[in-house]
Amino acid sequence: MSADVEAFLAHLQVERRMSAHTLDAYRRDLFALAGWAEDGGHAGLRGLQPDDIRAFVAAGHRGGLSAKSLQRRLSACRSFYRWLLRHGHVVANPAAGVRGPKAPRKLPQVLDVDEATQLVEVPTDAPLGLRDRALLELFYSSGLRLAELVALRWRDLDLDGGLVTVLGKGSRQRSVPVGSHAVAALRAWRADSASGADAPVFPGRGGGPITARAVQMRLRLLAQRQGLFKRVHPHLLRHSFASHVLESSGDLRGVQELLGHADIATTQIYTHLDFQHLAKVYDAAHPRARRKRGAAGEDG
Repeated sequence: MSADVEAFLAHLQVERRMSAHTLDAYRRDLFALAGWAEDGGHAGLRGLQPDDIRAFVAAGHRGGLSAKSLQRRLSACRSFYRWLLRHGHVVANPAAGVRGPKAPRKLPQVLDVDEATQLVEVPTDAPLGLRDRALLELFYSSGLRLAELVALRWRDLDLDGGLVTVLGKGSRQRSVPVGSHAVAALRAWRADSASGADAPVFPGRGGGPITARAVQMRLRLLAQRQGLFKRVHPHLLRHSFASHVLESSGDLRGVQELLGHADIATTQIYTHLDFQHLAKVYDAAHPRARRKRGAAGEDG
């Protein structure tokens, strides 16, 4: 029963180049399916029907799994059976038409423009100040994922042209603009570190790339030093970048390209953030939108 799952996971790792985190999630979900099928007396995963997949999801729901976790389980099942179908091991995908519970959409928190400016303008004369300024400016300027930032080499940056080239999810390469403040910060950092083209832009101990964990911890510390009391993390800067660009441009497709989203539905969450911003502006500015702050007739 597990041989099909292991072969599928090997395909994801070798051919699809999925991250270790995603592979672990697929492994957990598919082995949960295999265990459920075995406990239920099923001969194997290849013989499961749509009603079986629905029952598997229902069992997870009764077990207290969130709607988001159940959606992830279903996604793993669909991908797994799609692979089995392509290799002729099943005649249909039993998970294809199964719907999971709808997860409430949680809007990401963002920094406003003033908070983002307050964060990135760390003192450059502090220990590691030039590196910290370059790291923060690039994060906010280009909306990079954490994994993309830590993997950067100097050869990936075209400071004269104001561009950075990164390898995103699914090994998709994209080029993203780098703003003038980030370019200046990166030039200052490179002059101080005297690094070659193949060197990591942000090295850690031993000269290799800085770890994702080190960046997360540094960001939290810098936010506290700069007087920000929100929970600041790398993805918050990516969310803030996307929200601020969309707020100014209204170009959803452009933001999709900048973020490297394969599906525009992933980017559409920022339209909700943009609407929230506009609603606040409207409530504050429109004379007929202002709510009364006291008793009726106060504005007589």
